[in-house]
Amino acid sequence: MSAAENLSPSLVASAAKPLVEICADVRAGRTTARSRVDHFLARIAAHDGAIHAFNEIHADAARAAADAVDAQVKAGRGQDLPLAGAVIAIKDNIVMREGKTTCSSKMLANYRSPFDATVIERLRAAGAIFIGKTNLDEFAMGSSTENSAFGATRNPWDTARVPGGSSGGSAAAVAAGFCDASLGSDTGGSIRQPAALCGCVGFKPTYGRVSRYGLVAFGSSLDQIGPFAHSVADAALVYDAIVGRDELDSTSADAECAPLAAKVAEPLPKLRIGVPREYRSSANAPGVAAVLDRALAAAKALGAEIVDVDLPLTDIGISTYYVIAPAEASSNLARYDGIRYGHRAKLAPGEDLEALYSKSRAEGFGPEVQRRILLGTYVLSSGYYDAYYKRALQARRLIKEEFDRAFEKCDVVLGPTSPVVAFPFGGKSDPLSMYLCDVYTVNTNIAGIPGISFNGGFAEEGGVQLPVGLQLQAPAFAEETLLRAAAMLERACKS
Repeated sequence: MSAAENLSPSLVASAAKPLVEICADVRAGRTTARSRVDHFLARIAAHDGAIHAFNEIHADAARAAADAVDAQVKAGRGQDLPLAGAVIAIKDNIVMREGKTTCSSKMLANYRSPFDATVIERLRAAGAIFIGKTNLDEFAMGSSTENSAFGATRNPWDTARVPGGSSGGSAAAVAAGFCDASLGSDTGGSIRQPAALCGCVGFKPTYGRVSRYGLVAFGSSLDQIGPFAHSVADAALVYDAIVGRDELDSTSADAECAPLAAKVAEPLPKLRIGVPREYRSSANAPGVAAVLDRALAAAKALGAEIVDVDLPLTDIGISTYYVIAPAEASSNLARYDGIRYGHRAKLAPGEDLEALYSKSRAEGFGPEVQRRILLGTYVLSSGYYDAYYKRALQARRLIKEEFDRAFEKCDVVLGPTSPVVAFPFGGKSDPLSMYLCDVYTVNTNIAGIPGISFNGGFAEEGGVQLPVGLQLQAPAFAEETLLRAAAMLERACKS
């Protein structure tokens, strides 16, 4: 089947109206949470077979939660529910009591969490309804969602292509109109890159802004939960519900976090947009470069000042990331040994404890996870720690300082989210070529700053119009500036 035959307009959907208006309609009784859940369940039943955005659908739990929201509205308590009736999908590495949390891995294929993650508790308290768990690259390790133990997710724009990763299921679920918004996790671009390839908004807050309690750990100093949505304003509304200090997360930041959703539409006068020379690389696909040029022209028309900045360490970000992240992953995943957690292999007579560890991990983890565990164990090993891990930490400091210097000249940094548009399945079979898809996103996590991807336009490839994501980055804890700037450019790129 050709790419053109795969493409079906029915697989791509945009929000009928802003999420803030939808929730207001539910609170006012103009529509019901139950009717919205039924709508999404019907759409999932009709189309997810072609996409596989979900690992698990929670139909009964979603209907029960919707009925509870409608009951609160009828009882006059709707004003306490800012996300009343918002239907949200959850990446399958964020724990919740409903269903399983598998991380798309055989290692956790049957795991059921006894508790909710903090973000789940906060969304539930705000009136959100969870429709299911979305597919991902196993343990969030990948950039295409081809590494899932339960099968790949397909891009709603062209089902012959990948949706990006690792939060590909969450991005595809929003793009296909299976939910109002979704949650993902971002360790080196795993929210922003799939958002770019699927044509939706993906927002990674500052490290520590959103609690990681209940997120299955990959790289603990890099991981951050954030929302996918149809628009910057919708993403801000979900972010407002999950942001804030959490005593259960030792890395949670004790920083002011005033609500931002109501401020997103306010334009930023005298906005200074930094454009790194390194982000205008010849490695960018021609269509990606053209979309960036059009966005810069639109920004100038709005009165923004375009500033050239330098981020010369962009090119070492990938190598730095692929030392730090696997090192942390090798430690975090050591617990999955067939005894404490995870899949337990069956032993033949006479096999010992070492065989149990080895067989359980070999059977439970897929090739990409095994590759990263081996790499991480190596860089932490005696004799190599200083040469690799310690040096990567030194590079991390320099990358953070480089961003600090850039932000002295500008308010936000703009560039492509990904150097390429969505690529065909198997198109990045070499691991290094796959890793390079994240060349513009990994340093955001290394520096701990916020970043957001929004749809800047489209590029034609293989006879198909595919979305191109543009990324904005801002100083740590400058989410208001980031979101307002993103909303400005989002509107300009659509006009």
